[in-house]
Amino acid sequence: MTETPKAPRVPPRWFVTTAWKVHRGLYRLGGGTRFLWPPGGKRGWGALRLTTTGRRSGEPRSVILGYLEEGSSMFTLAMNGWGEGIPAWWLNLQANPDAHVRTVDGELPVRAREATGEERDRLWARFAEVDEGLDQYAERRRTPTAVVVLEPR
Repeated sequence: MTETPKAPRVPPRWFVTTAWKVHRGLYRLGGGTRFLWPPGGKRGWGALRLTTTGRRSGEPRSVILGYLEEGSSMFTLAMNGWGEGIPAWWLNLQANPDAHVRTVDGELPVRAREATGEERDRLWARFAEVDEGLDQYAERRRTPTAVVVLEPR
C-alpha cells in the first residue's frame, strides 16, 4: 500500500506576514543585498527583491521572493505565502509587467509573464525538486499558483 504524503503544516498567517516584515527590515539594514542569495546551496532556491509599480497607486512596491533561474530568465511562484488569494505583486505585474529585480549580482530590468502549458509544468517540476512538499502546499489553496517568468528587458 502506498502512503499518501502528509500535507505540510502552514504557519499561521500572522507569522508569515511578520516574517516578511522582518526579512524586509533586515534587507534594508543589510544595505540591500545581505539577505539575498543565489539559487543553489542548502535551500536550493535563491532570494531576490522584486520592485513592481502599484496598479492603483503608481508607486514602487517591493517584495522579496524565492526564485530559480532558467537561462537568462528567473522564475518564481505567485503563492502568497501559501495563503489564499493572488499576491499583490502578481496583480501589479499583470497590470504593468515591467519591473526591476535585485539579486546578489545587481539590479536588472525585467518583464514578467505567466508560464503556461508545458513550460509551466517543467518550471513547476524544477521548483518541486528544491522545495519539498510544493505540491501538497499548492493543493491546500483554492487559488491557482501562477509560475511567473521574469525575463531581462
